Amino acid sequence: MMTMNKLTRADLMSLEEYSEKRPDFRAAVMQHKKTRQLPLGDNARLYFENRLTIQYQIQEVLRVEKTFDAAGIEEELEAYNPLIPDGANLKATFMLEFPDVDERQLKTRELRGIESKVWLQVEDCDKVFPIANEDLERDDGERTSTVHFFRYEFAPTMIAALQNGAQLQAGIDHEHYRIENLVVNQEIRDSLLADFDDVAIN
Repeated sequence: MMTMNKLTRADLMSLEEYSEKRPDFRAAVMQHKKTRQLPLGDNARLYFENRLTIQYQIQEVLRVEKTFDAAGIEEELEAYNPLIPDGANLKATFMLEFPDVDERQLKTRELRGIESKVWLQVEDCDKVFPIANEDLERDDGERTSTVHFFRYEFAPTMIAALQNGAQLQAGIDHEHYRIENLVVNQEIRDSLLADFDDVAIN
């Protein structure tokens, strides 16, 4: 498993340095993020996080809040580090995207429980369903949230299959929002593959 994957204060730029480097850094991150998002139909999307995307989020929070003290920086690191993959998993933000307010109110009621139905599957292996919202409950008893945080845990055999060229598929099994066997394109698949350690198969 990765031991050096989490961010520390030493990995972050000071506010002054970030101000100078932000345009180029932001452009690079935005380009990188294009290989880290997976549309699931017209109204749902997975945004896969990694060390770079989380560093960018932390730097932006520190910039906006003008945080430069050690305690404040450590607080942000503690909040965001759990969103970085650990070597045998993928971590993602799942978003329901309904721009119209009335439709969003209706759909978040209709789609309760969708957070447990969004799966990934390595070719010829079982579906992997997410461990959702470990930080807090995102269902108020009437509707689901439009934002969820997922952790997908992969068996060593699944990771090995991906490393050997197996397809990655995705889908949603919710009765009111069904996506069947969407094949993840090569560029996204290769980007996600980099999130895994070489995991030994016993």
